Amino acid sequence: QVFDAGDYFGIMQVEEVDEEEEGDEEMEEELKKKPNPGNEPCFKVIVTNENGLQASNPSSIFLIDHAWTYRVEHARQQLLHVPGLLHRMTNLMGIDFHGEIPDEGSIEQVLQEMWKYNQTYQLSQGTAEEKVPVWYIMDEFGSRIQHSDQPSFATAPLFYMPQQIAYTVLWPLRDLETGDEVTRDYAYGETDRLIRKCVLLPWVPTEVLDVNCFTPEPSDEHYQAILAENKEKLPIAINPAVYDKDKVFKVFTDIQQVLNNLTHPRFVFTDNEGEADILYNFSHFKDYRKLSEERPEVMLNQFPCENLLTVKDCLASISRRAGGPDGPKWLPRTFNLQTELPQFISYFQQRDRRGEDNHWICKPWNLARSLDTHITNSLNNIIRHRESSPKVVCKYIENPVLFHREDVGMVKFDIRYVVLLRSIKPLKLYIYDVFWLRFSNRAFSLDDLDDYEKHFTVMNYAPGVTLKQVHCEEFIPQFEKQYPEYPWTTVQANIFKAFAELFQVASAKPAPLGICDYPSSRAIYAVDLMLKWDTSRDGKRIMQPQILEVNFNPDCDRACKYHPTFFNDVFSTLFLDETDGCHVTCIV
Repeated sequence: QVFDAGDYFGIMQVEEVDEEEEGDEEMEEELKKKPNPGNEPCFKVIVTNENGLQASNPSSIFLIDHAWTYRVEHARQQLLHVPGLLHRMTNLMGIDFHGEIPDEGSIEQVLQEMWKYNQTYQLSQGTAEEKVPVWYIMDEFGSRIQHSDQPSFATAPLFYMPQQIAYTVLWPLRDLETGDEVTRDYAYGETDRLIRKCVLLPWVPTEVLDVNCFTPEPSDEHYQAILAENKEKLPIAINPAVYDKDKVFKVFTDIQQVLNNLTHPRFVFTDNEGEADILYNFSHFKDYRKLSEERPEVMLNQFPCENLLTVKDCLASISRRAGGPDGPKWLPRTFNLQTELPQFISYFQQRDRRGEDNHWICKPWNLARSLDTHITNSLNNIIRHRESSPKVVCKYIENPVLFHREDVGMVKFDIRYVVLLRSIKPLKLYIYDVFWLRFSNRAFSLDDLDDYEKHFTVMNYAPGVTLKQVHCEEFIPQFEKQYPEYPWTTVQANIFKAFAELFQVASAKPAPLGICDYPSSRAIYAVDLMLKWDTSRDGKRIMQPQILEVNFNPDCDRACKYHPTFFNDVFSTLFLDETDGCHVTCIV
């Protein structure tokens, strides 16, 4: 709890030398080169202690307080409502703010500028919500420490459990004398020159237009590494098992919705995993090798390497097999921020030059329910988001097909289909005949990017937010009334065509470059998509499906509630190969 930095350091304001005054020219050149967060005025932190600082001295370690700690989605509300916060932030960032009452303009400026000051950490335990990255801004002292490629100090966040509070720890990397500047490396840990240039772009604006923004599919080694990281063991080759025509299958499952709703006479439940014919697990199965060696006839509800579909960066990689440099028409242009940052920045800057829309959506690789997902047109914001957790950035659909809601007007909506994968070789794919709809709660426009109810459709998890339900049978006539030139059968045929292409490329290469062809595997996935306006080759306006994500073991609560035979249909299709009367359509 000792904040003694003031005894060792001072903050110095650096005056820009006027052109007319004949100053030391070299000094002027140096000043021009200085990257500086924020606009005027420019500050530096220097060592003021007359004895300097020794790196080896155990007491040469200092605490920096955090002025503001928040989650991105709460930033605007906090600036509006937390007394004194906006005032302190505008001061710290050199933004003019003279009023007493927070005004939209000042808040917007802080929300833009804060990406030059933000630091981040995330908690490693707790619920998915609690693991969402936290952002913080160091106090005036910490925020005025400038960048250097040869830093004199290092900093790191420290979460102090007894007080449940985070500090930043500051320590010297070499001995320093009175008057030496305190600097840190804003791109700490990055050694590659191009990546450093990209990471430092918020403070040192530069163009990377010379980087080719083409993103080929990653190498085979990339997929091998993912397999190793997932600790998945691939099965040995087996022959498809043959079962008696009237066999009753024993099902072992930990999924309550299955236990409550599967009533088909040819399936019975067992608590003994060892005697089960079908393993229907909620969590990911890893050791296919052992299963294939010891019990090849046991069927299960997942495929080896299906993460190539269900994890967002992999989905983008494999989809490139179906489209040119921009990927297939049915997937928004996607970059992996960990491995394709220069290509993304080049693409962003080229669009900027051409005056094209530059709204993007940043998503973590593998969090569901749109947690830690942000829409922005700020390049600095996207570059900095890369520091929190692995993310992809996808082109935000700026011209979605909207649906007219009596109560609010034209809103965004997305559609969820349940897809049943029966086998990889041959590829056999069914779609459940009922689809589900989710709507935004506010009329759509390309502003207020942090307004969740305008830009997102996932409402069933947000507290106190109403969920608009429209059954697909009611939706189709309403949709056709709003868009008479676009019969739903045509729209749906295009959607199914996109699904077929996606599963074709996902199974086009052997595991781990594609989903593994394991004869005892079956699976259901939920595919979420939107429709956007596009122009066909002959200049017609068309509704182009955009696949947003593929979900493993989706929540089938609504399905069971409104269609009690849902799991009977699914099990009959996948495990009995009987589809008559099952409300499914074969698309491949």
